[in-house]
Amino acid sequence: MYKYIFGPVFSRRFGSSLGIDLSPEKKSCNFDCLYCELEKSRTTDKIENEANPEEIIEEVKDFLLKNEYPDVITITANGEPTLYSKLEKLIDELNKIKGKSKLLILTNGSTIFNLKIQNILRKLDIVKVSLDAIDNKIFKKVDRPLNISVNQIIEGLKSFRKIYNGLLVIEILVVKNINDNQDFKKFAQILKEINPDRIDLGTVDRPPAYKVYPVSNKKLLEIAKYFKDLNINVVYRKEENLQKFDYSKEEIINTLKRRPFTISDIENLFSEKSKKNFNELLSKNIVKSKTIGNVNFFYVEDNVRA
Repeated sequence: MYKYIFGPVFSRRFGSSLGIDLSPEKKSCNFDCLYCELEKSRTTDKIENEANPEEIIEEVKDFLLKNEYPDVITITANGEPTLYSKLEKLIDELNKIKGKSKLLILTNGSTIFNLKIQNILRKLDIVKVSLDAIDNKIFKKVDRPLNISVNQIIEGLKSFRKIYNGLLVIEILVVKNINDNQDFKKFAQILKEINPDRIDLGTVDRPPAYKVYPVSNKKLLEIAKYFKDLNINVVYRKEENLQKFDYSKEEIINTLKRRPFTISDIENLFSEKSKKNFNELLSKNIVKSKTIGNVNFFYVEDNVRA
């Protein structure tokens, strides 16, 4: 039985994922997010009883010896993984043995302004950063950070993007009546300045630490409209159905020129008639696709006429 690794689990956004938990014994996080699926806890800036990287590497080696290589090896924690003081050594060793797998970290972004952390994270294939607000008052309300301002995170992301050539994913999690009515037009402008490869937009979908509630799929789509010039991946709530629409071929072309759709968008919004029209356009190469971190985006180039 492994102490530090778990899975693999399947992620629709990253494929098969072998997880590494850097804090398996106790939650160690400098945020206490309202929506966290872990229990509420006091914020901290360190991980107690840190594991030796050698122990973690031995577990990963053992798994890879006995199993197929996963799509990603995910560095996470029962809290925030960049608080792990031996992170650079761990990443260096994982890069030696990862094979065809990509290295991914899930971080709250709290340390991204630190140049040392930036230089460590640039060694990873994929960096996924949470950014739930751009206003410091809202940020403190939803993420409950320990002595960190959201401006530090935003500026850190901008400078990190300049030196990072891997896949940068920003995740926005929307909580009803907390951060669902912020200035998303300004949010979109800031994200353009950061220039992530993909944005994952979702809401509360697992039992949260505090008594907070999700927004509807309809609300997520309303917010997504502000990010039309970016690769926005809406993570729909599965139990909530949306109204299906009939799109003509012309409407599909005009829509996909403005905002690329994912398979989830098509499954949730397209009627059967729309799907038939979409597939015909796809077969004629009028609709094209691009894959960004296991998520397919379907788009139409600007010079195509309906």
